[in-house]
Amino acid sequence: MAGGKLTPRQKMINLMYLVFIAMLAMNMSKEVLSAFGLMNEKFEGANNSSATTNEEMLKSLDKKAAESKGDFIAAAESAHKIQGVTKGFYDYIETLKKQVLEGVEADPETGKLPYESMDKGESIDNWFTGEGYTAKGNEIISKIEKFKADVKAALGTNIKYAPLIAEINKKFDVSDVANKEGLKDKYLAYHFKGFPAVASLAKLSAWQNDVKKLEADAYSVALGKAAVSEASYSKFQAIVVLDKNAYFQGENVTGKVVLGKYDPNAQFSGFKGPGKLVNGQAILSTTAGAVGEQTIGGSFNFMEDGKPITLPFKGSYVVVPRPNSATISADKMNVVYRGVPNPMTISFAGVGSDKVRASAPGMSAAGGAGKYVLRPGTGSEVMINVSATLPDGKVVSDKKAFRIKGLPAPTGKIRGEVNAKGQKSNLETCTVSAVMEDFDFPVTVNVTQFNIKVPGQPTIVVSGNKMDSRARAAIQKAQRGDMVVISEIKASFVGIDQVTKRVSTCTYEVQ
Repeated sequence: MAGGKLTPRQKMINLMYLVFIAMLAMNMSKEVLSAFGLMNEKFEGANNSSATTNEEMLKSLDKKAAESKGDFIAAAESAHKIQGVTKGFYDYIETLKKQVLEGVEADPETGKLPYESMDKGESIDNWFTGEGYTAKGNEIISKIEKFKADVKAALGTNIKYAPLIAEINKKFDVSDVANKEGLKDKYLAYHFKGFPAVASLAKLSAWQNDVKKLEADAYSVALGKAAVSEASYSKFQAIVVLDKNAYFQGENVTGKVVLGKYDPNAQFSGFKGPGKLVNGQAILSTTAGAVGEQTIGGSFNFMEDGKPITLPFKGSYVVVPRPNSATISADKMNVVYRGVPNPMTISFAGVGSDKVRASAPGMSAAGGAGKYVLRPGTGSEVMINVSATLPDGKVVSDKKAFRIKGLPAPTGKIRGEVNAKGQKSNLETCTVSAVMEDFDFPVTVNVTQFNIKVPGQPTIVVSGNKMDSRARAAIQKAQRGDMVVISEIKASFVGIDQVTKRVSTCTYEVQ
């Protein structure tokens, strides 16, 4: 344009035109350089934010592993492996950025780099030699390949990590790249050779951003994978939970079937209830209470995200009498006695005494659980009716008839015998008594009067239970072989109603 047969004026115009184009190109270059600088700032800001976010995610995963254990432990181990790999490569890229910035000084007040003057790239020329790499260039390629291999080893073969491995392999594919002429350039040459320093700096910050994104994605997959695994139905058991642990024949059985599981490594801050924590579950141990329906309850206590959580539980069970004796009854021997308080114990199997009611003519409660007293009246039979309220509110009943018998007549005795023998001198000091033979009730009989008849002597009426002077005088006249008769014995009774009972006669043979 400035050559050829041109006039001086034309040459001057052409030269001015060239200067104008150069100035225009220079202004465009500064704008581009500033744009690369702003891009680098964006990448570095994002990287710093990602570092904080990733650190929090790793802490959360570690906390889950410590609290819930199980699959979260394996997830945390994978996360720490990938953290080590990404940190090593991220720090190595940082050393490359420092090389790019050799000879570049930031503003001492603002800390900003002079992007518009970072138009040269000589600081990384030692990466290249001719069409190939120097030792430094080969080192960078080796570091990239090692990073990809370490990522694959850290994440393993789980299919959920496959997209992450594929993405990082694609982003750091160091194969030769076709340029605009269709020729193959080395990977580093295509991306860095001859580029302004600010462009290389932005490219390296973009690498670091890719590394941080991989780290975040790996943490998310690890956390999600462990959570899904822990929530998998294969980890649960079907548990039958009945509303109570004992039922009567014909009673409606109610309850529910739930899915549940327990973690043997679960950490609880406390447990309230009749038992203790063992391997993530509460082992209950308590003594059964009184007969009837009983409740059992308490709570699991643990910390979650620094806050105390309480999970209460409540259940019920039915206590039935321990079968330590057989129930044997003589059907024809259900007897109660008239004139005496007949003690009775009445219960309903599996039902508490406070839910049992018994009734019969002459029956009253005796104060203790299931204790009653029956004083039968007239007639030859009394019917005892019993009802019980079951835990479900249903009322059941039963009844039994008892025969009524009168009290047995007391037996008169002299010297403790019905037909005694001995010296007449012994008879003078004997005591006349009366007993209710084969009668198990606690009855005391006190003789108050009796008649004594000595052969050949008039009948003498004696007060009390010992011989008086008149009786002793008559006994003195008895002969060997005489049969002395004690009759018309009268007595008072303690323990039975005041009824008149004739006491049988007893005898004493003088020898």
